[in-house]
Amino acid sequence: MTIANLSPTYVDPSHLAEAVKNDGFGVLSPTGLTTLLEFPQSALDEIQVDWNDLPPDNFLKDGGKYRRRRHSCFIANKQVLTQVPHRAHYQPLQYNALHGGMLRMFEPVSDHTLSQPAWSKLLLSIARECSTIKGDQHWYIEAHQFRIDTSNGIGRPTPEGAHRDGVDFVAILLIARENVSGGESRIFEFNGRHGQRFTLSEPWELLLLDDQRVIHESTPIQPTAPGGHRDTLVLTFRAGGFLEPPSQSGA
Repeated sequence: MTIANLSPTYVDPSHLAEAVKNDGFGVLSPTGLTTLLEFPQSALDEIQVDWNDLPPDNFLKDGGKYRRRRHSCFIANKQVLTQVPHRAHYQPLQYNALHGGMLRMFEPVSDHTLSQPAWSKLLLSIARECSTIKGDQHWYIEAHQFRIDTSNGIGRPTPEGAHRDGVDFVAILLIARENVSGGESRIFEFNGRHGQRFTLSEPWELLLLDDQRVIHESTPIQPTAPGGHRDTLVLTFRAGGFLEPPSQSGA
């Protein structure tokens, strides 16, 4: 039996902030994203190849070998993007019951990716939308390049299950989806009963979430042919600083 994928309902890029304010999330089409950025998709595609060179994620507690990733951190102040010294990724247990409480040091985003004009344009444009929603902020951004592959069978985009990230906003961009089924995005109200589900299927679709209002997950993927994988760029935006472990002093 073939299960049809549900397509997301796109919003006009001029109404993205309004959609996130009203519904807790909004989805842009690839064309909508390029309109938001005022940049051609060909410029975005210059960084797409870098997903073929992601190191393995060696921190998976379920013993899986299905995830590869890179991670770097930035601060956006209006139209200035600054990369900070390489640092570990940290989430409290309350937000990630599987991998929370750990300092996870991943390989940084490659120099090739960072040198592309589309990279800073992408982060700053989404930061601008976050400021439209929540007021001007210094946005502390963590950038995660993910590849979930199915060479060993099932791949899990969110092995921790439905969750929040402990930030203000989360942007999920689909980079590529090859020879897989599954990977459905599911969004639930944090303090409510309503939810949405759909499948991102086109490169450079953007899902922007209000992490204070909604919980999200992506369902497992399975191969439909050899070489199956799903590539995403996940950007988190937090005002006031990066998530840090509790201070050990005086504890």
